[in-house]
Amino acid sequence: MSIRAELRRMRRVDRWMEIILPRVVRRVVNGEVSQPSWLPRGWLTLVSGDVDLDAGIGAVWLVWRPGSAKAVTHTALIERCGEKWQYTGGGSASDGDVPAERLAAGRPGQVGMIEFGGGAGALSYAYRLQHRHPVFIETAPWVGSNELQVAAEVDHLLLGGRRIDVPQHGRLIVVWKSPSRGHVGIRPLIVAVGGDGSELSRIGPHDSMDSYTWARLRGQEEQ
Repeated sequence: MSIRAELRRMRRVDRWMEIILPRVVRRVVNGEVSQPSWLPRGWLTLVSGDVDLDAGIGAVWLVWRPGSAKAVTHTALIERCGEKWQYTGGGSASDGDVPAERLAAGRPGQVGMIEFGGGAGALSYAYRLQHRHPVFIETAPWVGSNELQVAAEVDHLLLGGRRIDVPQHGRLIVVWKSPSRGHVGIRPLIVAVGGDGSELSRIGPHDSMDSYTWARLRGQEEQ
């Protein structure tokens, strides 16, 4: 496909997102993160949604035409601006990865308890609306999101002080807010918790792999 044709396709997807996203966002804000009955899954799949009502932020993970050559993954950040929730940023990628079988940790395709996929982030749009003085760039908080793939052993995650249940397929998006540091944020500690309440693994703000994976690597080095 030519670059021009690809750009036309991406613009067409963006136009559809402008129509569909507000309806999906309303569902996610209301705690409804399952696929809407009015939205054909083969056309647009809602993979995951996350909202922190106290922080006034949220994120949605969607796949347009999943599994096809025209598939596009779309991540949307949302913020509460006054009394309304608004789409404030995100990104798209030309792939059609959708949840498949959820695997146990240590198996091919699921090395750790927590694995990172894509992510998105930006300075808070709601803060910029409220503080229009130029110094807002130095004081605006960062709103970030991460796509995660979680092992079958994990019942829920702790993101900072917030509990997030893991969907059955094990793919989810998490959203967070932090003070900005050089136009980037600091992701909170993420802890994977089993069904019995025990900690299975954790991944720190600056880590790229979780503690379970590091322990396996150290064990292999010692053999």
